[in-house]
Amino acid sequence: MTVTLTDATPDATAEAATVEFRGLRRTFGTTTALDGLDLTVAPGELLALLGPSGCGKTTALRMLAGFETPDSGAVLVDGRDITHAPAHRRDAGMVFQSYSLFPHLDCVDNVAFGPRMRKAGKAERRKQAAELLELVGLGDKGDRYPHQLSGGQQQRVALARALALRPRVLLLDEPLSALDAKVRLTLREEIRRIQRELGITTLFVTHDQEEALSMADRVAVMRDGRLEQCAPPAELYGRPATAFVAEFVGTMSRIPGHLDGGTGFVDVLGHRLPVDGDAPAAGEVDVLVRPEDLRVTTDGACSARIVSTAFLGATTRLTVRLADATEVKADLPTHEAAALAAGDAVTVLPRERPVLVAARAAH
Repeated sequence: MTVTLTDATPDATAEAATVEFRGLRRTFGTTTALDGLDLTVAPGELLALLGPSGCGKTTALRMLAGFETPDSGAVLVDGRDITHAPAHRRDAGMVFQSYSLFPHLDCVDNVAFGPRMRKAGKAERRKQAAELLELVGLGDKGDRYPHQLSGGQQQRVALARALALRPRVLLLDEPLSALDAKVRLTLREEIRRIQRELGITTLFVTHDQEEALSMADRVAVMRDGRLEQCAPPAELYGRPATAFVAEFVGTMSRIPGHLDGGTGFVDVLGHRLPVDGDAPAAGEVDVLVRPEDLRVTTDGACSARIVSTAFLGATTRLTVRLADATEVKADLPTHEAAALAAGDAVTVLPRERPVLVAARAAH
């Protein structure tokens, strides 16, 4: 599908906006929603705000939209302080988790509503709406009403409506969470395609790590109102800056180990591995290891035992109980895992690569 962007639609060649959060703080009673957030979104970038419920990601998005005001700090777009500007002067379009379409308007009129409020002519706004519906793959649904559309189609209309305001910043607040898995996968690919085609700076709030890692140029992981790490998906997964990021993004097992003070090495599962990043004081620690970084064999002492197996396609995930009762996850190629079953005695070994360590968790 090829869509020609006219003067009535967002201009893919326009200079994309730079967004900055500087020292944002916001409290609600005794709850701190944001605790000094500093973050910059590059022009044309799709940045995902990722974190557990209550981490502050939606509050940050609402501050950019103009729906919340910080207790201190500033929100800037292209260096201009918009912290106290009204929402309708923010030059931002927002798509919510709930589609919020007008039930008495068809798709064209839903999309054209913003331009209509801005006094655009009828012919202009309907032409713009038709082009945007074509852009989101609903060019033949302009005369349909919201109740005649699926959830995914309604969300596409909501996206087109946000784009009809010709925003320089697009804000997406968990827009896919109410959809089923197949529709969610298709729509996130469409959103990414449209965002790249228009070159619009986009902030995407989600608690779904798979969505964040598959869609974003960079992912900002938040915790308790603070930024833990902001990095491209591959770096975030492969080189997490903190134990929280490591365990929140992807699957991670904690395995008891012994940190040798001053050497930068940790002993775990009978191997001596280099420590990646900061480490707690020497002594007993937890070593954080991803499933693909563990090997499972039937050689050696075989002091571990397989608890369960889960088929994941090309790989099979094993849950293995170690001799000390610690349970770990290990991914094997499915053709290798076919020879193993729950109850089998095995040996678990780490791959020779740097590992993160953390203070021993209380059990």
